[in-house]
Amino acid sequence: MFGAATRWLERSAQAINLLNVFPVPDGDTGINMLLTMRAAMEEARRASDDSASAIAQAMARGSLMGARGNSGVILSQILRGFAQGLEGKSSFTGKDLAAALEQSSTLAYKAVTKPVEGTILTVVREAAAAARNRSKSNSADLTAIMEATVEEARDAVARTPSLLPVLRQAGVVDAGGQGLYVVLEGALRYLKGESEDIDQDLGPATISPQAVLDPAGETQYGYCTEFLLEGENLNQDAIREWLLGVGDSVLVVGDDDATRVHVHTHDPGAVLSYATSLGTLRKIKIDNMEDQHQDFIASQPQLQVSQISTVAVAAGDGLIQAFYSIGATTVVSGGDTMNPSVQELLQAVESAPSNQIAILPNNSNVILTASRVQELTEKRVAVVPSKTIPQGIAALLALNYETDLEANSEAMKRALSTVLSGEVTRAVRAMELDGLKISRGQAIAFLDGKLVASAESISQAVANMLSHVDFEQYGLLTIYYGADTETAEAQELSESIQEQYPSLEIELVAGRQPHYNYIISAE
Repeated sequence: MFGAATRWLERSAQAINLLNVFPVPDGDTGINMLLTMRAAMEEARRASDDSASAIAQAMARGSLMGARGNSGVILSQILRGFAQGLEGKSSFTGKDLAAALEQSSTLAYKAVTKPVEGTILTVVREAAAAARNRSKSNSADLTAIMEATVEEARDAVARTPSLLPVLRQAGVVDAGGQGLYVVLEGALRYLKGESEDIDQDLGPATISPQAVLDPAGETQYGYCTEFLLEGENLNQDAIREWLLGVGDSVLVVGDDDATRVHVHTHDPGAVLSYATSLGTLRKIKIDNMEDQHQDFIASQPQLQVSQISTVAVAAGDGLIQAFYSIGATTVVSGGDTMNPSVQELLQAVESAPSNQIAILPNNSNVILTASRVQELTEKRVAVVPSKTIPQGIAALLALNYETDLEANSEAMKRALSTVLSGEVTRAVRAMELDGLKISRGQAIAFLDGKLVASAESISQAVANMLSHVDFEQYGLLTIYYGADTETAEAQELSESIQEQYPSLEIELVAGRQPHYNYIISAE
């Protein structure tokens, strides 16, 4: 059910992004909620117990670890409350669902220091109340209660502008509330047997956003500071109280071992120092909100006139997340052994929110397919012939929203040559290629598509490949490790490379891509 809900949310993520209209907008509420749901589902798929309770607990755990931004954190608490409501249950009824949603509402409100009505909080509370009322009926089966829940969620979203003046001024509904409504609607579609339609439909419509004027008197924003704190016996109440002394918009959620923190403060250093005294920090993110606000205000005319959307092809949750994190509008799942069809790429182009689209195939076998899309749409489409994931990322980073599609296409094509792409896997058959004799099962390495190394171990193949790289030209090495590679093994490899090349800056990313143990980018 939640897998279908996540796919339904994916259809609307970009439209939800465009609903952010607060003075310092994230511009990524849809993506934050989508990545949170994906993290929840990834953990759920790993659960060894298939009871409702175990799956819900896994989703709560995964969403906490993968939560991004306010909307993601609150969504993780909604899932945590849902899990608490289903604790100990192997399956659940409509009445159980209603009770679980009420617990979701309770925890969501507790997560926010100063709850504001007209947001996702209002939507979950009123939807839960509708579920509770419907559960009192003699015919309150699971689908009937979910129908009542979704109907009230939709109405609650529509009412958010009457509760928040900034939404009314901008003529939009609350982005987080819309995201929650989409999740609930996706779940309902599954219960009604409509989950197969999710991949074909474009997703729920949302109100088109308008530019937001700079509100008088709001000139001090500070730094939006987020991180995951891991430790022992973490006291969330004490942490929350301390943070309220140095900032606002405080969110502290989690458990005794792992706590997600969000705070707006003028002194992020003090926050980090305090947190490190309690445990280990991970996934640290600090943004200057004054800069974000000014950039947003300045960018509005350009975005309205010549916004460019991007469609990238990638396989692996981590790689997909990487593309979204640097601005991809849509990521179509695909790559080696699972090339996307023309129809899949065309659908991504047609559902994009602008009329100018850049496609990043990221695979030599997808370039021709992508080119066909240009013939089938009235939108302006440029295919940037990226053959590897590192090339695609380099091209996307070169995108400039202030120029047109043609200029961007040329700049993105030039960016392809600024990165060196390495790929390491195991040979599926014996062969002799480029002067190397390969046995089946041997580790092999490619550099920009050319077979350059083989070895008995994956790590040795990586070392052999890197010996072909002139590191006087490259200073940054990004290592994306695959779905079949353990994190500890990847960390060990990264440390070994660092010892051999001490001047290199190395980034290690869980790409979770299939087939390739490592994809390596040199810049």
